Amino acid sequence: MMFRLITMIRRRSLAALIATALPVCGSAWAQGAGPVAVIPTEIVYPGQTIDAATLREVEVTNPNLRSDYVRTIGEAEGMVSTRTLLPGRVIPISSLRQPYAVERGKAVRLVYTDGALTISTPGMPLQNAAVGDFIRVRNIDSGITVSGTVTRDGEVEVAAR
Repeated sequence: MMFRLITMIRRRSLAALIATALPVCGSAWAQGAGPVAVIPTEIVYPGQTIDAATLREVEVTNPNLRSDYVRTIGEAEGMVSTRTLLPGRVIPISSLRQPYAVERGKAVRLVYTDGALTISTPGMPLQNAAVGDFIRVRNIDSGITVSGTVTRDGEVEVAAR
């Protein structure tokens, strides 16, 4: 293989050289070997949910770029921006957060489970929280403040004392 490449270089047959070298380099050479970053195509404001239609993947040409940026559209789609994102600039991972599953002041269901015993009651969250966050919630019926973990269905699983 190497002998054929040297022979083609000596003959200066560029087309033959590329045709032989392409399988060796693989498809990464044909598609561009550089890393990919995601950029917004329009201004994204803090608190705004990011839509895939407003994002574009581009090849990174700056070798000094920090490595903590969004690399695929799937990483950013559905996330909420914590700061203003400008068009044409990479999106730092630290500027995105999960959407809130529970919002302060909107009623939620408090659930306490101990073996076969399950108690549920309405509650009022005292802070915004995403799934998995540990928050404080006021029991609407008794007025007592309890703590618990936000679940996927928007309920708060109360922690035992």
